[in-house]
Amino acid sequence: MSLSFFLQRALPLALASLLAACATRIEAPDQSADLPAVIAKVDLPANAASGVPAAAPGASASAPDRAASAASSVGAALSDGSGPVAAAPVDPLRPDVPVDLDSKTANIDLWERVRRGFAMPDLDAPLVRTGEQWYSSRPDYVARMTDRGSRYLFHIVEEVQRRGMPTELALLPFIESAFNPQAISSAKASGMWQFMPATGKNFDLRQNVFRDDRRDVLASTRAALDYLQKLHNMFGDWHLALAAYNWGEGSVMRAQARNRKAGKPTDYLSLRMPNETAYYVPKLQAVKNIVARPEAFSITLPPLANHPYFLSVPIERDIDVNVAVQLAGISRDEFLTLNPQMNKPVILAAGTPQILLPYDNASLFVRNVAAHRGPFATWTAWVAPKTVKPSEAAKQFGISEAELRDVNKIPPRMLVKAGSTLLVPRAETLLKDVSVHLADNAVMSLAPEAVPPRRITHRAVKGDTVASVARRYRVSASQVASWNKVATGASFAAGHSVIVYVPQRQPTVRSSVKAKKPAIQRKATSPTRKRR
Repeated sequence: MSLSFFLQRALPLALASLLAACATRIEAPDQSADLPAVIAKVDLPANAASGVPAAAPGASASAPDRAASAASSVGAALSDGSGPVAAAPVDPLRPDVPVDLDSKTANIDLWERVRRGFAMPDLDAPLVRTGEQWYSSRPDYVARMTDRGSRYLFHIVEEVQRRGMPTELALLPFIESAFNPQAISSAKASGMWQFMPATGKNFDLRQNVFRDDRRDVLASTRAALDYLQKLHNMFGDWHLALAAYNWGEGSVMRAQARNRKAGKPTDYLSLRMPNETAYYVPKLQAVKNIVARPEAFSITLPPLANHPYFLSVPIERDIDVNVAVQLAGISRDEFLTLNPQMNKPVILAAGTPQILLPYDNASLFVRNVAAHRGPFATWTAWVAPKTVKPSEAAKQFGISEAELRDVNKIPPRMLVKAGSTLLVPRAETLLKDVSVHLADNAVMSLAPEAVPPRRITHRAVKGDTVASVARRYRVSASQVASWNKVATGASFAAGHSVIVYVPQRQPTVRSSVKAKKPAIQRKATSPTRKRR
């Protein structure tokens, strides 16, 4: 599709549908109270918040006219002189189908859809009762989980059912992370689906300086369901597939082999496994039972709408997180709940081609982008051509050393090695957006700063030689000879002052740089997985 066709035909039609739906949506929140602050922050024209020109006194524009006008405004302003910044928002699973919030299916309770999709055999075991009692005795905890999950559950259910998988799997994030996409376990499993680094790479979840796709809502859901499908194909049983998801397929296969050798059954309940894995499937069964009959456990599950909570907005230019937050009219915390994969304060279009925004804010974002006249990105990437001190890099780009260290998470007394990628302010020589290769493969390598040796004076005793002094201080004889301007075979008279340089104690530093934890990060509640 050509850009001109997109701007003249496809984009107006898409926006017309979205704006018409928003205009007729009874329960849509009123954005007007928040708009002045947003407009002031991003320097939008007076009518940019609505995306339509001001009407003449006493006149009122029809819905089609308003939609066409908004689409025309977006088409005219999506380019800031170097290419469009954002395209029309879509449902990420059905990008070609307009979202209809007034359809019959949109108004059913999503929980009922989940219940109808249950297809896994029920597990009857004492640990299931234990899980039921644990959750039912903590209604506040269940309420917090379901509130977090309400943002993501529709998307997960849609993807699960599109693949023909049982909807019990849509409940798995309840026990993995309490539906927190920013959760990190003590074993370094991360995200809503709790992927270990190696397994994440196996399922194309990028982890680099700029982002960690294990925390990406869309990418991690796709990867988790890919992995679960693979495991089900391996074992032919969902309970065993879930055990392998938690414990590792190799561990489950070895446990089955031991049982076969002993003439025992190889089903889930018959295998000997760690306590955390033995409790894993019963916990999911307990959550399933509560969702199936919440009233039996004195649990209230608020109705969930059967339509997208968020839309995907394609991003075609780099944009600062702060700018995106302001243009969308949402809080930074809300932005991070939907886009938790970001490691840096800038979104790179080459690595993160879309952002997720609440339904009502997605179109607002596109309209505000069209009207925005300031810079979209104030940060870019720079690859160090040689090993440099952070102070040197900071001076080169007109930024304080403290700010450079903070945004790049550089510990004290560390050098930036050649080939490392640093986030730096945009400059006249660095105006282009970050390339795909760099966005996907950026690395940060650090080395301890060289600490100057400490000079000491050794008082020679009878029999001291260059060689004996060198052995005592663990330096070479040639160094001792050079420092004292004597031959390597020389001896020192008793009482002679011998100069020696010894290494200073090196500071303790971390071997790797960790991304700053998002503000709403919490510890994962799922069991630790060392093999997955």
